[in-house]
Amino acid sequence: MVVTTETELPPTSIAGEQAALIAEFSFFDDWMDRYQYLIDLGRRLPEMPEEYIRDEFKLKGCQSQVWFVGEAVGDRLLFRAVSDAAIVSGLVAVLLRIYSNRTPREILDAEPDFIAEIGLETHLSPTRKNGLGAMVTAIKRRAAVALQEAD
Repeated sequence: MVVTTETELPPTSIAGEQAALIAEFSFFDDWMDRYQYLIDLGRRLPEMPEEYIRDEFKLKGCQSQVWFVGEAVGDRLLFRAVSDAAIVSGLVAVLLRIYSNRTPREILDAEPDFIAEIGLETHLSPTRKNGLGAMVTAIKRRAAVALQEAD
């Protein structure tokens, strides 16, 4: 599930979402099937508002083009992102599912354990792995800034 509005709260905690994601990926024995599942998740991403498809929102560190924005909505951060690459779009969908519409503290306290558990560390190309790391870093950085702004 991808959170698409500020009123649609995630159904579980970050740990719960990670566990559900790990369980979903465990259904696939073959990595080609896991890649296809990632692609399918990416296809379900909500459209990125046109005002965010600009260089100032382009994430550095990704070989593919990724536009990323995190906005404070009340006490939560709502993330939006999109990529021009199919597998990276799937990675975006996974990260939004786990981290979007959470409080900055929740985001900062949660390590992305699902990456190793699913096997992404060993099955992604080095450039995709770097891009995934850049996205996680951007999410954590935005949460840190929001937490400082709240103090």
